[in-house]
Amino acid sequence: MQTEQLIELVRTTMDDMKARDIDVIDVRGKSSVTDYMMIACGTSKRHVMSIAQDVIEKMKENNLQPIGTEGQGVGDWVLVDLGDLVIHVMMPDARSFYDLERLWSFDPVDEAVEEVGL
Repeated sequence: MQTEQLIELVRTTMDDMKARDIDVIDVRGKSSVTDYMMIACGTSKRHVMSIAQDVIEKMKENNLQPIGTEGQGVGDWVLVDLGDLVIHVMMPDARSFYDLERLWSFDPVDEAVEEVGL
């Protein structure tokens, strides 16, 4: 399955589970771990865990085995590693606190240019 198809399948699965604020971040060239990150919120810890579990089940139905998962026992933040795509399903407070979108969109070259006024 192509990465774009994988992203669309995961997005559809999350939409079906009523995940909120789904974002995809292109981290190619910024991370050696993955090419894309998908971040979404759940409305409760149970909802976060259910979204992640549904994604895992949908991947298995499509003959894709997740490389790993983290956080399923807690529910504030569940990570599902699909190789080219790493999924973060979070409670809104955790998402706000860790602010992964800002962290991964940071470009040190742009910051240096802004500091010298170019």
